[in-house]
Amino acid sequence: MHNLSIKELSALLQSKKVSSVELTRYFLNRIETLDSEINSFVTVTPELALQMAEVADAKLAKGNAHPLTGIPMAHKDIFCTDGIKTSCGSKMLDNFVAPYDAHVVSQLKALDMPILGKTNMDEFAMGSSTESSYYGATKNPWNLQAVPGGSSGGSAAAVAAGLVPFASGTDTGGSIRQPASFCGISGIKPTYGAISRFGMISYASSFDQGGPMARSAEDNAWLLNAMVGFDERDSTSLTMDKVDYTSSLNDSIKGLRIGVPAEYFGEGLDPEVATVIKHAMAELEKQGAELVEVHLPNQHLAVSAYYVLAPAEASSNLSRFDGVRYGYRCEDPKDLNDLYTRSRAEGFGAEVKRRIMVGAYALSAGYYDAYYLKAQKVRRLVRDDFTKAFESCDVILGPVAPTPAFNLGEKTDDPVSMYLADLFTIPVNLAGLPAMSVPAGFVNQRPVGLHLVGPYFSEAKILNVAHQYQQVTDWHKQTPEWIEGGRQA
Repeated sequence: MHNLSIKELSALLQSKKVSSVELTRYFLNRIETLDSEINSFVTVTPELALQMAEVADAKLAKGNAHPLTGIPMAHKDIFCTDGIKTSCGSKMLDNFVAPYDAHVVSQLKALDMPILGKTNMDEFAMGSSTESSYYGATKNPWNLQAVPGGSSGGSAAAVAAGLVPFASGTDTGGSIRQPASFCGISGIKPTYGAISRFGMISYASSFDQGGPMARSAEDNAWLLNAMVGFDERDSTSLTMDKVDYTSSLNDSIKGLRIGVPAEYFGEGLDPEVATVIKHAMAELEKQGAELVEVHLPNQHLAVSAYYVLAPAEASSNLSRFDGVRYGYRCEDPKDLNDLYTRSRAEGFGAEVKRRIMVGAYALSAGYYDAYYLKAQKVRRLVRDDFTKAFESCDVILGPVAPTPAFNLGEKTDDPVSMYLADLFTIPVNLAGLPAMSVPAGFVNQRPVGLHLVGPYFSEAKILNVAHQYQQVTDWHKQTPEWIEGGRQA
């Protein structure tokens, strides 16, 4: 059951061969059996899930339910959920129970998709390995000594282990695509503004973007249909025509021009990862796509610019967590200054403090022009690179990450090395483009993702290419052996 696609699960529910309550119990049992090894969930909500499943079954019985009705799911713990703890992976929000639902949560609740719980993540979405969570590191189901990627590592690991058919994620510098790549699942970051950020706890507001994480491109298309849409409560929400992302999945990609940036295959890329990506390029060529060389000459500046701009926005966004208005409050403060400083010192973890310090420094008087303004100019150059490249191709292809999943603890003492894990994903966030990670093979039995990037609003085209690739490959159907039957490694 846990290896079936959302489309296949939907068919079982619609035909009454299985009920939503049975399906929900099945996945809750898998979480109870397996998640102690993986630590992909911060909170599990069995009572709520079963209540929602009963409502879903009542609607399914009437015969006019939505195709996603009754399919269990989980939310990254960054989305506010009415009545359920929303910790953002931090001690600062360990006791926070939101009084309302994020837009994404309410959209999916309206379809009666039972919520199994909230998934683990890097604290305030700052990290590339899900090791900075207050609730402990999540482990990669493919190798329990390896990280699942970050910051949506809990969502990626839960889907890869078959604990849930779908989980939501967010992508600020690659936090959907990089963990999807490390865990061998499919995840798409839509065009910035396509999915409302209302109720999503902010890290860097001009980068943050929610999106789905599931096994296949087809599953992602179904979920994107439900998640995309204008929301007046988010000033950056886009007004765009409603698109059925499933309608063009089976279009031929014959004649499609796929751009291959020479800069993606240079220094820093693991040669075995490069080989996997080149095999994927050959598969797409067999289907009639044309490979075109393109150049993104300023991509090497993207990581530096991102780690000025994102911390600058974070230093502002996280100023509200001071123990007075929001968040953890220290014990027995001596005075107001002690209350502020000790609450933030005790409530935030090391990586969050590091980024707040960097951001505050970059915005401070005397350094704004030297760092923040210069980084904004680099952001424009990176966006212009993509605009020029898309004059000669329809989508761009490359690796998601320079290496497969690294080991737990391998990069925790070297933040710069950790930041480079997002080397290929960050430029996309600087430009606000849609992009996707698709399973493309393995290196040392660890998954490798294929990166597909498109122009603004080209989600349907990206999903089409990904789906066609998944029609001739089975990487997205493979699962870790020890997971089957609840056996441990």
